[in-house]
Amino acid sequence: MNDFIEKLWNNHSPQILDVSYNVLLIIAVVIASYFGKKFLHSWIHKTNDRFERFDATLAPVLCTAVSVVVYAIGLVIILDFFGVNTTSILALLGAAGIAIALALKDTLSNIAAGMMLLILRPFRAGHTIEFGSIRGKVKEVGLFTTILETPEGLYISSPNSSLWGGPVTNFTQNGTRRMDLIVGISYSDSIDEAFAVLQSIILNEPRFLDDPAPKMMVVAMADSSVNVQLRAWATIDDYWDVYWDSTKKIKEKIEAAGLTIPFPQRDVHNFNEK
Repeated sequence: MNDFIEKLWNNHSPQILDVSYNVLLIIAVVIASYFGKKFLHSWIHKTNDRFERFDATLAPVLCTAVSVVVYAIGLVIILDFFGVNTTSILALLGAAGIAIALALKDTLSNIAAGMMLLILRPFRAGHTIEFGSIRGKVKEVGLFTTILETPEGLYISSPNSSLWGGPVTNFTQNGTRRMDLIVGISYSDSIDEAFAVLQSIILNEPRFLDDPAPKMMVVAMADSSVNVQLRAWATIDDYWDVYWDSTKKIKEKIEAAGLTIPFPQRDVHNFNEK
């Protein structure tokens, strides 16, 4: 056995040294790729935690992309050690990538939109948004689609490009929201008395915000009524409860004050032709 090894070394020592050198380089590239990937993953997670506006979903997506890129670079370097024409392989991969990109342009558009939504975060899980004719609470922002639940409890899965490509109304982002409560009174009723009723509702509703302060105004001289309005602000959590409670109180207190909430009416005049 020793003679065989000695003979093999004497006859092929340059080739053995060359292969051993390449194997050591391959091991070094694999180790460098592994630790480089780990370092980049750690940096991505730390950066994502530092900036609250980045969505938590973004870190795993970036980590996966980084892993693919790092290992692809390592593979190209290893192939180059063995004398493989990597230029041709890269050109082939580039052409294949272009063909795949053209075939999957809609899917890639959703991925790009998903990345922008995760980075810029115009909304996040738990926010109520509206885009186009769809309104609902965001349940999940994914790489391809955004999942929402409507007030009726319906499940909606929307492509990210639909949200990124048009205006999105976020009802939750600012934390507060204004309500406009309108009631019509008769032309024969006193506007000051109607304002007094609205003022009493304001004073007895602690969930109205003091800043901005509630306001009262006449907003329209309608066909059969004078429309007065109460504008008040509330937090997002209190908004709908305050809105419904205040609407009920306005109706009850307007009638209790002797004011009239008129029905729409129209005068019809008949003319007899002789």
